[in-house]
Amino acid sequence: MRQIAAIPYRTEGSAIDAPVMVMLVTSRGTGRWVVPKGNIPVGLPPHSAAAREAMEEAGVEGAICPTPIGSYRYRKRRSNGASLMVDVDVFPLAVTQEHGAWKEQNERERRWFSLTEAAEAVDEPDLRELIRSFDHAEFNAAARRTGMLQTVARKSRISAMFAWFQRLLPRTGNFFDLFEAHALSIVAAADALARLLQGGPAAADHIREVTERENDADDVTRDVLKTVRKTFLTPFDRGAITSLISAMDNAVDEMRATATAVSLYEVREFDQEMRDMAAIIVDAARLTATAMPLLRDVARNGGRLHELTERLIRMEGHADEIHDAGVKRAFQRDGADNTLQFIVAREIYKHLERIVDALEDVANEIDGIVIDHA
Repeated sequence: MRQIAAIPYRTEGSAIDAPVMVMLVTSRGTGRWVVPKGNIPVGLPPHSAAAREAMEEAGVEGAICPTPIGSYRYRKRRSNGASLMVDVDVFPLAVTQEHGAWKEQNERERRWFSLTEAAEAVDEPDLRELIRSFDHAEFNAAARRTGMLQTVARKSRISAMFAWFQRLLPRTGNFFDLFEAHALSIVAAADALARLLQGGPAAADHIREVTERENDADDVTRDVLKTVRKTFLTPFDRGAITSLISAMDNAVDEMRATATAVSLYEVREFDQEMRDMAAIIVDAARLTATAMPLLRDVARNGGRLHELTERLIRMEGHADEIHDAGVKRAFQRDGADNTLQFIVAREIYKHLERIVDALEDVANEIDGIVIDHA
């Protein structure tokens, strides 16, 4: 038996290591904490079914990634007394709207949990691990561990002398801070783009935010390139640094190009495939932001970085499938009778595909750094 589930999540703040909250609901039978889940209706894509369950059971909407983060198992007791194993595919849902009234509000309780609290609240071990996979704080803490010289200085109580000595060392630049700042711009632009493709009267505001976030990212990119020229010692090969920041910048540039095309052609209605690709972009941007702090200690975090890049590459393949299906459907719908509308739709799809391709390039650049330094 197979089912689908959503993990509704939100980030508390805009920092790179801002805590992530997830929403759980109580089950109708036992009252224990679970994620919104259910069966897959015939003819409905699995992620769309998961989004429907999240709306009905928890009263939340948002961008749901069509690529599951994993699956878990539990035993379901049937009315005939049988207890059967069920495999549940889990889809991340970036919550953008929390309704005050929803279908099952009188049958369930909903609550936001920290990742640690949510993992402890659920019963299924596999689901517990999936929830914990959202938490990159422990990896960030490891990545920001104190260096050997700082440790020696602190334990030797010669911090003043060490500060004097440190000033004599060649500058190493603040590349990691800049990578993380750029990643935050990517996440914010992706969120705004997803809201834009949901449709509605606030399109102008979402387009403006994408543009502003892209401008912020451009400033960071210039700082990185300037710092590369001025820095004597760099944490990675200079070519790897410039290639990584260029791939990241390409992603946010294409987000702006998408928003510009929506504004230029006055697009107000969007295909489901466009929304699905935007949801993949949201989750891929989140994974990119998760990876950036881990670059501070590639040797320790190489395994985790490879897990993240592997998932990014898998998501890109799924996005290609959605892109092809969307373009085909648009051609069948508009190709003969409304050629101009088809051309506009194809333009939007092209930019969305380029965003995902650029984020895959980011994953490939990270993999290259891991190979060289882990």
